[in-house]
Amino acid sequence: MIHRAQEVRQRAHAPYSGYKVGAALLGASGKIYAACNVENASYGLSVCAERNAFYKAISEGERDFHAIAVVTENGAPPCGACLQVMAEFVPDFAKFTIILVDAQGNRKEYTLKDLLPYGFTPRLL
Repeated sequence: MIHRAQEVRQRAHAPYSGYKVGAALLGASGKIYAACNVENASYGLSVCAERNAFYKAISEGERDFHAIAVVTENGAPPCGACLQVMAEFVPDFAKFTIILVDAQGNRKEYTLKDLLPYGFTPRLL
């Protein structure tokens, strides 16, 4: 997963921020869905790598997920919007692993519960 995220990060379209992100999402089927961030001159239309990976997986029929690897220059965690998308599709926050990797290959692992302890979920509606 990490290797796939590192590879796809190189294809990121980030001409405005220069902040390239690659993500690789592991589905329950064993398939890995890799995606990068895509910026737009109209900044609000930009989409993060993590959300692109989830949307790609969903569009291909995957509905259950185990983990995501996210590669950035500095190993930063996903933004709030990406965490919220994860919350939509991950029923058990404690069982979903988020692997953060920096450009040097250093990694840290968290669960979605660690990064979003009080997430807003469909169950609250």
